[in-house]
Amino acid sequence: MELEGLWWKGQLAADIHQTLRYKELKLPSYKGQSPQLNLRRYFADLIAIVSNRFKLCPTARHLAVYLLDLFMDRYDISIQQLHIVALSCLLLASKFEDKEDRVPKLDQLNSLGCMTNMNLVLTKQNLLHMELLLLETFEWNLCLPTPAHFIEYYLSIAVHDTDLHDGWPMICLEKTKIYMAKYADYFLEVSLQDHMFLNYVPSLVAAACVAASRIILRLSPSWPTRLHRLTVYAWDILVPCIERLLIAHDNDVKEANKHKNQLSHTAAQCLFPPASPAPPQAHVQQHMPQYLQTQHPHQLQFHHSAPQSQSCQQIVTAAHASAFPLQTCASAIPASIQARGHIQTTASVSLAAVPIEVKPCIGVSYNRSYQVNGHYSCLTQCFDR
Repeated sequence: MELEGLWWKGQLAADIHQTLRYKELKLPSYKGQSPQLNLRRYFADLIAIVSNRFKLCPTARHLAVYLLDLFMDRYDISIQQLHIVALSCLLLASKFEDKEDRVPKLDQLNSLGCMTNMNLVLTKQNLLHMELLLLETFEWNLCLPTPAHFIEYYLSIAVHDTDLHDGWPMICLEKTKIYMAKYADYFLEVSLQDHMFLNYVPSLVAAACVAASRIILRLSPSWPTRLHRLTVYAWDILVPCIERLLIAHDNDVKEANKHKNQLSHTAAQCLFPPASPAPPQAHVQQHMPQYLQTQHPHQLQFHHSAPQSQSCQQIVTAAHASAFPLQTCASAIPASIQARGHIQTTASVSLAAVPIEVKPCIGVSYNRSYQVNGHYSCLTQCFDR
């Protein structure tokens, strides 16, 4: 399903979108019953890392993870075989979604660290056998829409010059679009890490990524009429998925701040090492002549001020009865965001920094609450108007 570049700006954009929406209604069911479900995050990260290394398109990466989810949901697979299955899913997805010159070669896959560490060698015969097994499992149908297939179409109208930022008109529309694209890509990758997002149809996840990005950037209205009309999703339908995305965002910010504080503490210890403990005064005086001992010995004391860490957490509450307490952060864009593929093979969400200007909150007057359509009252990072 390789689509021409910038299809969402062409004359057939509405027809392509309608076809994708029709296709997603016929997606295979996902039950989340894999015995290796606890390993799913690791192999999703592995696919993302390999796809980034070979510069594959986001749709290939998301399709590969979706193929892996469906295959794991139907078979009990050993850990060693899961490596081969994950790479085979990536190969199939890249052949279906990306250009031919970007498809990884067999020797390149065998040179990956995950293969050498596990003493695995992917032969041409084993690869063909696995690809055939995958194709037969999916009945030779790889036209499976993912959120990555919808995100660009929704981003095309995600920001408009009539939008308000924190209640004020936007001065730099292009900069706002850049921030919107970065955050939408970040939330898109967040949805790739948790299999719970498979409970929503892909177009809804893509729309929720755009809505969550508008909340983080304090754009009002949070879900304008043009997006409602384009996606055919009302705000209330998107709320549960948005909540999951914002909770993941808040956890990423907390993890980034924790790592930053640890680095600051380590740097402070290197610059100001603790002084060696002085011998007790009484012990020293016992070995000193009596005429050298003073009645009021001077003692030198250091008072180290404890570093104060500022927390920028706030709770986003929904007007309706919500199952998830929402939290976002007022700090700048977390250092854990990277567009299109930031995932690592660790259990926590740790992402590479993006080349984007990070601005801390200037003052209390800039940290004001922003009411989102009467549903959420949230604070987000500073963003230049």
